[in-house]
Amino acid sequence: MYAITGITGHVGGAAARALLAAGEQVRAVVRDPAQGESWRRAGAAEVAVADLTDPAALATALAGCRGAFVLLPTIATGTDADHRRLADTIAAGVAGSGVLHVVALSSYGADLPDGTGPVRWLHHLENGLRGTGAVVTAIRSPHFQEKAGDVLPAVLAEGVYPVFGESADVPVPMAATRDVGAAVAASLADPPLASEVVDLDAPQYTERQVAEALAGLLGRHVEVAVLPRPAWTDALLGAGLPPELAAELVALYDATGRGLLVPRGDRAHRCTTPIETTLRDLVAAPLPAGRP
Repeated sequence: MYAITGITGHVGGAAARALLAAGEQVRAVVRDPAQGESWRRAGAAEVAVADLTDPAALATALAGCRGAFVLLPTIATGTDADHRRLADTIAAGVAGSGVLHVVALSSYGADLPDGTGPVRWLHHLENGLRGTGAVVTAIRSPHFQEKAGDVLPAVLAEGVYPVFGESADVPVPMAATRDVGAAVAASLADPPLASEVVDLDAPQYTERQVAEALAGLLGRHVEVAVLPRPAWTDALLGAGLPPELAAELVALYDATGRGLLVPRGDRAHRCTTPIETTLRDLVAAPLPAGRP
């Protein structure tokens, strides 16, 4: 049996569905018992209730499983200390559970201790998990294709696709969360003998290509607007983001522009879902974009 935290999100849900489709048993770890009912109906063998801030409850939720998937949620108004504390709590829960293999959602750039915005917290999480005694598989993903949903309101309301960078014509890898979840499931089902870092090798697109694909799906012109660096914070605050999160995203965009978020793992896992598939899903039923 495999314990899946974050199962109500994109990656955790995709991982659980992939495991269930392969005939594996899944324990859905949720914060609210009501959230577990849909997974019980979907075939989850068990539902465990635990909050990631409670290491004892998390340890109980993971105990007895062959492997577990964990991720570090972003706290919208959280400080650096808040996120590091949460990462430590997750690691403590893993250590207390006795689970032998844990797969963690991470990111390109998590090998660096700082200078990467919120990715630095994943560096902290990875290192904390490696001290638990479990074999750790860190799945390092590039940007999610679903991040296009963050700017979808501006596209729908104003026909404008904002770009936070120096150019809209630089190709970068973008992974669909369904592929990320599939990589998690594959790693759980076939655990390594020693801890490893798996880089997701995803299709590359420019922001202009994403905007053009959106325009085709929507049947309307979409203007690409490259925002100058001084305008990033105000644009994010104007979109309703808390100041803490806006500052972290600006640091993330800076790190991307400086080329810090690159694969440096032990092996690669190929992702194949094209951006058009993900955008079609976003346009048909907009989801809380960016949620892992």
